[in-house]
Amino acid sequence: MVLVPKKSQQRLDRFLRPGRWVRDFVDDLALASPARLAIGSFVAVVILFAILLMLPASMRDPGSVSDSEHIANAVFVAVSAVCVTGLTPVVTENYWSDFGVSVITAGIQVGGLGILTLASVLGMAVSRRLGVRQRLIAQQATSALNLGQVGTLLKTVVITIFTAEAILAVLLFPRFLIRGASLGDAAWYSIFYSISSFNNAGFTIHPGGGAYFASDPWILSMLMLGVFVGALGFPVVLMIAMQWNRPKKWDLHTKLTLTTTSLVLAVGLLLLLIFESGNPATLGDKSAGHTFVEILFMAVMPRSGGFSTMEIADMSQSSHLLMDIMMFIGGGSSSTAGGIKVTTVAVLVLAALAEARGLQDVHVFGRRLTSSTIKLSISILLTGATIVFIGTLLLLQISAEPLDRVLFEVISAFGTVGLSSGVSATAPVPGLYLLSVIMLIGRLGTITLAAALSMQDTVRLYRYPEERPVVG
Repeated sequence: MVLVPKKSQQRLDRFLRPGRWVRDFVDDLALASPARLAIGSFVAVVILFAILLMLPASMRDPGSVSDSEHIANAVFVAVSAVCVTGLTPVVTENYWSDFGVSVITAGIQVGGLGILTLASVLGMAVSRRLGVRQRLIAQQATSALNLGQVGTLLKTVVITIFTAEAILAVLLFPRFLIRGASLGDAAWYSIFYSISSFNNAGFTIHPGGGAYFASDPWILSMLMLGVFVGALGFPVVLMIAMQWNRPKKWDLHTKLTLTTTSLVLAVGLLLLLIFESGNPATLGDKSAGHTFVEILFMAVMPRSGGFSTMEIADMSQSSHLLMDIMMFIGGGSSSTAGGIKVTTVAVLVLAALAEARGLQDVHVFGRRLTSSTIKLSISILLTGATIVFIGTLLLLQISAEPLDRVLFEVISAFGTVGLSSGVSATAPVPGLYLLSVIMLIGRLGTITLAAALSMQDTVRLYRYPEERPVVG
């Protein structure tokens, strides 16, 4: 019997079973850094969908644009679909063929479900259980607080997405029939808009986008419902599903998410109503009932929805600034929404109020927030603001657009919202690639990116003397 050294045996196994080293590499990466695995997975999927959109079969009129421009459009839309953003430099229904729109729809579904969530579900389906490595991957995908919570939350993510999309499609289907669509078209429209709304993608396939349905309260209501629920976050949906009749037992995350979301929505609704009700270019000549429905719709969309019933360029500067803030805040954690998240803003506001009152601890709903949570929220805010600043600065150099429109587009890309001031449609090729990078960063999240770049936590065995500088 010949004894083979361990390393030699490993090389032999990789040669005889080439798929095994790929699995071992992914397992090692999952243990070492789930965040880097998330980034690599997203980039790989974006490349796949970009290649599919580059095919001549994806275009309605192949050869209508140069190769370099089409490649930029394909990359941009692939990123926008997988990152469930909704920004597009071209008119979707005119530029892309039926096959191309199907690819975009698949990208939205995969991106909304989450690359790591999908991988975890497939692994669980094969092995009938979640191992430690798969739990680490799934924990990164679902933002579960502990490994024991991963399995339940993972099932909730999948069940919630497909159940919600099915319900929305069923509710939309008869309305499209009433509007005159054929049986097949009504089914397709229902499926597409249910996927696009619940995943907060904001893609449309009708002329004029969301404005096509401006006079249809039922369709607008369904789109709003899909966006609102999709942006709450799966931990919140799980908690409400489990304790729907006992709100006192909801955890702090759920209470903060629902409270902050309600406040942001109410303030946005009120201010948009003030800013736009007298604007003749948007709602100045419409009835009170119609104005309220459209304003409510536009107040929900900056959370990450991306649908719009009016031209953003026609809205007032005050509305632009308000929507900039709402898009930057975004939706709930571990949801299909982007932004710095409502809980981050809630923690920062509570910390500021506690400091103003001279309190050492930050309390809310009978709980005390840890200092690490406050530090993390500050880091998220500063990182997000830095990304928006740098992106705006670079896009101003690349394009000839004014500051307010560029800032709006960059925040929309970072928050994976999809509302557009028109910059994406006129931006040169370098501008499209820049916005693509911003969308990817916004979808992956600033914390995931930071965790991927850091090799390991640094632990100091000493502390410096304390001294307080003058601030403020």
